[in-house]
Amino acid sequence: MKYSIIPVTPFEQNCTLLWCPDTLQAAIVDPGGDLDRILGEVAKQGVTPVSILLTHCQMDHAGGTAELAQRQGLRIEGPHRDDLPWIDAFDQQSDMFGLPRVERFEPDRWLAHGDRVKFGNQELEVLHCPGHTPGHLVFFHRADQLALVGDVLFRGSIGRTDFPMGDHQTLLNSIRQHLWSLGDDVRFIPGHGPMSSFGEERRTNPFVRG
Repeated sequence: MKYSIIPVTPFEQNCTLLWCPDTLQAAIVDPGGDLDRILGEVAKQGVTPVSILLTHCQMDHAGGTAELAQRQGLRIEGPHRDDLPWIDAFDQQSDMFGLPRVERFEPDRWLAHGDRVKFGNQELEVLHCPGHTPGHLVFFHRADQLALVGDVLFRGSIGRTDFPMGDHQTLLNSIRQHLWSLGDDVRFIPGHGPMSSFGEERRTNPFVRG
C-alpha cells in the first residue's frame, strides 16, 4: 500500500491519501478541508479515489467530507455510530473551532470494531478506540504494519479528552488494549504532527509509557 500525507485546515490535520499500487484505487482518510489541495495530490499520484474513511467527526478531520463525496462520487465509511452527535453538532463545531460552516452528512457505512474496509487489493482492519470522541476509529494495514490513529495518539502525547463526550481513562484503555497489542514495530500516522511507532511511544511518551 502507498500513502501520502496532506496537511489541511489551519490545524494542520493529517489527511492521508492511501492507494493500491496494483489497481490505483484510493481512499482518502479524514478530509477536513482544503479539498483542492487534496485533489491536487490525487491528480499528482494518478490514482482514482473510491471512498472516504473517517477516524472521527471533529471538523478538522471531517469538515470536507460531504462536499468531497458529492464532487467525486465517493462512499463514506466510518466512523463508529457513537460519533453521530459530533456530526449533528457541525454548526456548533464550526463556531467553536473558527472554521467555515459545512454540510452535514451521514456515512454510507458506519463501522464497528473488527470490521474491514477495502479499496483495490488493499484491506484495513477497523479498531474502535473511544476516549477522544466516543466513536473514534483506528485503521490498521497489517501487511505494512501501518496504523492511522487520528487523534488517539501522537508523538509524545495523546488526544485531548476535555471535549464533550471525551474520557481520559477510556482513551488510555483504548491505547493499551487495542494499539499496543498490534506490536512495537507498527508505525502510525497521527491526526496531527509527525509519524512515530508504537514501540517508541511505549518507551518515551509520558502519557502512556511503561
